[in-house]
Amino acid sequence: MKLDEAIMKRASVRYFKDDPVSDEEIRALIEAAIRAPTASGLENWLFVVFKSEEVRKEIYDLIGEGMVEYYRAVNLPEEKIKKLMKRIYEEGMYRAPAYIAVFIDRRVRFLKGREFDEVEFIWSVESAAMAIQNLMLKAVELGLGTVYIGVTNFRGIEEKVRELAGLDENYYLVGLIPVGRPRDEVKPRRRKKGVEEVTRIL
Repeated sequence: MKLDEAIMKRASVRYFKDDPVSDEEIRALIEAAIRAPTASGLENWLFVVFKSEEVRKEIYDLIGEGMVEYYRAVNLPEEKIKKLMKRIYEEGMYRAPAYIAVFIDRRVRFLKGREFDEVEFIWSVESAAMAIQNLMLKAVELGLGTVYIGVTNFRGIEEKVRELAGLDENYYLVGLIPVGRPRDEVKPRRRKKGVEEVTRIL
């Protein structure tokens, strides 16, 4: 598969088959991820794979908590939130045979001094985000689906994901990625804006 094809075929997959994702496939995803650019060559990322049934259930419930918080943040009525959550649980949205949590170790840095705390953090998050994109494109090549989960970053939820991963507060969760074989046909959406609208050449 050519890179252009993988880019164009990549889409957010929210429903997965129960088929397991093999350790070899997980390794291939992470091998692709760590080929991403990394600020100052630090490679201060960590990929925690949740595959056991018990821990996946806990991760799934945390995604549910995050979705409720998100819906409340956009001022959806509680009654509508209940209906949406019932549908999510009944239809198995985001329930996957594997979840990959991507963390950064905030202690690993290049520039010393508190005045560089913010920029070092931004660089680390950017590095992890590029690794996630590599992982997602590799997943397309392998016939796997992925979706970026951001709601697990809400306060109180992020800490619980860290605890499940056995990590302390020095680690920061950049993203949680469900991985599995798509249940339905993957149909990438067209972008709302074209190249001309988002490009400025000076």
